[in-house]
Amino acid sequence: MSFAETCPCGSGRPYPSCCGALHSGARVAATPEELMRSRYAAFARGDADYLVRTWHPRTRPGELDLRDNPVWTGLEIVEASGDEVAFVAHFTTADGPGSLSERSRFTRRGGRWVYVDGDVA
Repeated sequence: MSFAETCPCGSGRPYPSCCGALHSGARVAATPEELMRSRYAAFARGDADYLVRTWHPRTRPGELDLRDNPVWTGLEIVEASGDEVAFVAHFTTADGPGSLSERSRFTRRGGRWVYVDGDVA
């Protein structure tokens, strides 16, 4: 990946200085929105390890298989307030384009933000 490649999260920043720093463990997300953006980027890049690390142990699946993951094509943050982030994630599959709307909930655990769960609209 070239340094000039922009982050999948939609920030417009280079991946290594945006979500790449979170994925590598160089820093942690400062807000629920930043964590949500980094989790979207992890889905887009197929980084299951990061997704598991940032998922609350009470709600995370026993196994996360991203082999049939769609191609994620864009992210819109609708609202970020307190410990919730509402977003629309756009994707493409063999059947064509689609989107996923969710209001996600986050909590702090051990000083870090983690994803708890969400309501899909």
